[in-house]
Amino acid sequence: MDEALLRSLTPGVLGILVRRGADFAAAEDAVQDALVEAVRTWQADPPRDPKGWLIAVAWRRFLDATRADAARRRREDLADEEPAPGPAPAADDTLQLYFLCAHPSLTPSSAVALTLRAVGGLTTRQIAEAYLVPEATMAQRISRAKRTVSGVRFDQPGDVATVLRVLYLVFNEGYSGDVDLAAEAIRLTRRLTAAIDHPEVAGLLALMLLHHARRATRTAPDGSLVPLAEQDRGRWDVALIAEGVEILQAALARDRLGEFQAQAAIAALHADAPTAGETDWVQIVEWYDELTRLTDSPVVRLNRAVAVGEADGPRAGLAALAALDDTLPRHTAVAAYLHERDGDPVTAARLYAEAARKAPNLAERDHLTRQAARLNARLRH
Repeated sequence: MDEALLRSLTPGVLGILVRRGADFAAAEDAVQDALVEAVRTWQADPPRDPKGWLIAVAWRRFLDATRADAARRRREDLADEEPAPGPAPAADDTLQLYFLCAHPSLTPSSAVALTLRAVGGLTTRQIAEAYLVPEATMAQRISRAKRTVSGVRFDQPGDVATVLRVLYLVFNEGYSGDVDLAAEAIRLTRRLTAAIDHPEVAGLLALMLLHHARRATRTAPDGSLVPLAEQDRGRWDVALIAEGVEILQAALARDRLGEFQAQAAIAALHADAPTAGETDWVQIVEWYDELTRLTDSPVVRLNRAVAVGEADGPRAGLAALAALDDTLPRHTAVAAYLHERDGDPVTAARLYAEAARKAPNLAERDHLTRQAARLNARLRH
């Protein structure tokens, strides 16, 4: 296998696919798939025209991926705008693909990344942001995962924990508004709940329903973000909240606490508060303590700092924040909020502007820019 030859041919093959109408990201994935296939087969059966072979295989992979994406979008279009309550049939081809991509030969993180890219339809950039790693690092991880499973038999499905992680990340990407996958993630989690009696599966479904109940109030008519404290709670979907709370209570009663149940408990406390001022922040901090024990996640610790700032005052929140890495995504935005709560609008305005420059999406950037402008206008007067 002449790896130098493969490297030399890759740019030309990629360019041909783009000229044929493939967008760059899809073409790049298709070429990567073709290279994996070349590594697997050329040793025993080298082609007479290596470049022509790569072009043919990559274009076929691109067409297959395009058809799969179109089929997935058709399924989403046929689904109701809001996920229907109640149980659903257990059989589902997409859910089977989730389990197959979570192959035992892969590490959990690689299995999640591969499934998000191959089945969930997320871009490498979106997956990298979910994992808090550079896009190039995630691209290498996905390529390694593809090489690992190339040629293996998919007769050993992955474990439930990995599939839950995939569904969680797909839901989060859909909930962000960048890709509308939230309803599809809920649909698949309902099917998984019907097929598997597991408290964490129920915990994930409860978490999704409780978050999805607030979806209509998360943005203003102009598309701008509306913070949780400012949302119109009268427009929250009470049926979804009731269903989510009922599912969560049944899961917690089994005394097998997991991270999704803990997250759902936090969401339920927000849903239970008639107004933002009546939120039980002390209990929320306690649940974040449980969640930190379960995950030791820096994102959980960041969210806990916000909750501590609400429960014990902004100085306590800033002290909790000081223990975290300041390069953590949204760290600067949290610092800005806590400094404003602490009566320091000058520092808060500067940090809001800095956070806006680091924002992962346009809606969040615009929100943080408006926060900085609001404080600067107040300071001028």
